[in-house]
Amino acid sequence: MIIDSTAFERYRRSPNEKTTLLRLLLGTAIVIAFWMTMTALVLFAGTYAYIVWRLPGPSTGRYMQDFLASPFGILTALTSFAGIWIGLWLAMRLEHGEPLSALIGTSRRISRGGFLKGLVAVLITSLFSEVLLYWLQPEVARGSIAFSSWLLFLVPIMLLAFLQTSSEEALFRGYLLRGLASRFASPLIWAALPGLLFTALHWSSASTLAINACVLVSIATFALLLTLLVYVTGNLGAALGAHLGNNLTGFLLISHQESYNSFALFNAKPLEGAGWTNWDAVLIAAIGIASTLLTMLLLLHRRSPLKVGPDRP
Repeated sequence: MIIDSTAFERYRRSPNEKTTLLRLLLGTAIVIAFWMTMTALVLFAGTYAYIVWRLPGPSTGRYMQDFLASPFGILTALTSFAGIWIGLWLAMRLEHGEPLSALIGTSRRISRGGFLKGLVAVLITSLFSEVLLYWLQPEVARGSIAFSSWLLFLVPIMLLAFLQTSSEEALFRGYLLRGLASRFASPLIWAALPGLLFTALHWSSASTLAINACVLVSIATFALLLTLLVYVTGNLGAALGAHLGNNLTGFLLISHQESYNSFALFNAKPLEGAGWTNWDAVLIAAIGIASTLLTMLLLLHRRSPLKVGPDRP
């Protein structure tokens, strides 16, 4: 694979003179503030509505946890990622004097071809990884949602999952990566720092240390792929599609998280559950890495029909 950096060089040079390190820090603070505010609003208002309206879902007496594990809670929680978009819009306007679309790429529009290729590639490799995970742990059961209800919620879940994944990509592979790349030459700064922050957010207090370690390794590898896609294309399109494909698999097809399985057709053994060994964790990490490497081949190999290319300004 030969990787041309021309598109990324255009992207990293696109910020204006207001993209200083101080303004980047202030802008990040704005985004975090709006994200946290929206999250708190959703949590408290949603939990209140869940209790008062007696919505369907778990009833363990831990009201906020019950709300988040309910179908209403999952849908509502995903809307909290709108806070990232609001914060990014304000940060770009107030701190940098640029339109929000500048984060997407030099063309200032999502590459449709890159988006679709990223989405299809990850859906294919997710199937590959699920087969391997089934071989490792064949405890897969039909989810509680009826197929008719699944069809009813299919479009809302897809839209809300896009809201979530696009906001994360705009922040970590857009705002932070673009801003840092315009100031620093080393990828150890502009690629590694946003990647580490993104990975750290996936730590789960409900999982064991070994399972957390394997999940974080898998997430870090996937984050590296997403960064590489931006590097190759100079656009967020392919990364948006890949990230969306990954999350849709977990939300709608096979869930590995007990707290997010309300809309999945099938439920696998939850990663936060008991019974996982250290060797299981090693194999799960290996499967995650292998799946990401296969995705990389599908999207970057010169003979692949899903190969992505540079964004045209």
